[in-house]
Amino acid sequence: MSALSLSGITKSFGAMSVLKGIDMKIENGEFTVLVGPSGCGKSTLLNIIAGLEPPTAGTIEIGGRVVNDIAPKDRNIAMVFQTYALYPSMTVRQNITFGLECRNVPKGEREAAVTRVAALLQIEKLLDRKPSQLSGGQRQRVAMGRALVRDPLLFLFDEPLSNLDAKLRVEMRMEIKQLHQRIRSTNVYVTHDQIEAMTMATRIAVMHQGEIQQFADPDTVYNRPANLFVARFMGAPPMNTLPARIETAAGVVRAVIGQGDAAVALPLPATFAAQTGREVVLGLRPECIAEEDRRFGHGGERVTLELPVEMTEPTGAETIVLARLGGERALARVSPDVRLQPGDRGRFALDMRRVCLFDPGTGALIA
Repeated sequence: MSALSLSGITKSFGAMSVLKGIDMKIENGEFTVLVGPSGCGKSTLLNIIAGLEPPTAGTIEIGGRVVNDIAPKDRNIAMVFQTYALYPSMTVRQNITFGLECRNVPKGEREAAVTRVAALLQIEKLLDRKPSQLSGGQRQRVAMGRALVRDPLLFLFDEPLSNLDAKLRVEMRMEIKQLHQRIRSTNVYVTHDQIEAMTMATRIAVMHQGEIQQFADPDTVYNRPANLFVARFMGAPPMNTLPARIETAAGVVRAVIGQGDAAVALPLPATFAAQTGREVVLGLRPECIAEEDRRFGHGGERVTLELPVEMTEPTGAETIVLARLGGERALARVSPDVRLQPGDRGRFALDMRRVCLFDPGTGALIA
């Protein structure tokens, strides 16, 4: 039995269609992240799961029970909001136990639950403070504590880290992931931050224009994106997507990028021979274009090229290089020890084992 099952979920506001037939099953203990650009429908979908919005059509099951007509408070879920939604006049202890009091849970059980959750989140010393006396990260822990104290079937997170600064976001991201590993809760987490999605999820649902473009584990979403939207959205920097044509000469399969003197022919694995003669979009992650002496962890399907450099962007741990590949702009990740300047011609190694090919018309992954 799935923890959450969505079947044919649609949502329209007047003539505007926001969700267009969402089907999804989330198993017990999964950490599922809904990710996509603003306006893609991910928060609307979370609100429908929570019961804060009714679907226009479709069925929602939580723990095997259809909950379409069941009030949010009776769905056995807990939600952590972007704005924390703490009561300013209550102490941390009162904020955490308020929901339990509303359900007439005995005082002894409430105190035991607070003690357990406070220890789990390391907020024991904060229980008698009010929200105004807490930092952003502490408020987030309290909001999570209020959800955890109920021991629900399903936890829903609506961009809970977006109000925190960059350093604190990283710390809280790690804490939420470690918490999930300890208690094996079933989580549905909404974010527009692809790094959060990649680092926290067991499975990622990439959304665009009210539809799920791909629902898979992070490694598959990153290395085998279902279409060009996923390829270009996931990754920082995103995947290079270059127009190419596939040729086979003397038994060697090649992707030809560019025209005339600027054209570059890249050898491809023999498995791509079936695409010979086809116009495609070639996808290659920036880390697959690196300094010439980089070793990619396998023996074959590697090529070295000299490419003109247009721009460099040092980040400390690495340097992002904007170069021209067959006349097309391509991003590379190189070691910070590589000293390249705009106007230089640098030698790069390309990992052709990780190439993806997409249909230029539909955008769908070909191979």
